[in-house]
Amino acid sequence: MGKKQEDVRFGKFGTVSFTKTTKVNDFVDYLESGKVMYTHCKKCGANFFPPRADCEGCLSSDMEWKEVSGTGKLVSYSQLKYAPVGFDNDLPYSIAMLDYGDIQVFGRLDSALDIKDVEVGMEMTTAVNTLAEGQFNYVFKKA
Repeated sequence: MGKKQEDVRFGKFGTVSFTKTTKVNDFVDYLESGKVMYTHCKKCGANFFPPRADCEGCLSSDMEWKEVSGTGKLVSYSQLKYAPVGFDNDLPYSIAMLDYGDIQVFGRLDSALDIKDVEVGMEMTTAVNTLAEGQFNYVFKKA
């Protein structure tokens, strides 16, 4: 009988991957195809970003993938001057929250944005970003 191969796709997400295995490894496949996705519970209608394989409300595992698309409004942002281990070479960088109505997405502002031009309420998009060594993440860009 053959040994089952571990699914380590999630190891390709982010600057530093703290885990290589998760129940939402498909998230990385979507990033590779240029899409940022969230999950939607088909039983109770709850939406999740970051994606979840199981609903925290009704405990259902009947989830479907949906794309983060269109424009969101910037709810909050902060420029970081200190970072966790592994992110120190990225400093300074800015984190933010976008509200798309059905889902809120937490992530980084595009490093090409001048922080002086960033304002709460501005319209932004979420886009896949390819990092060094083939890693993926997503960033928020001005719409």
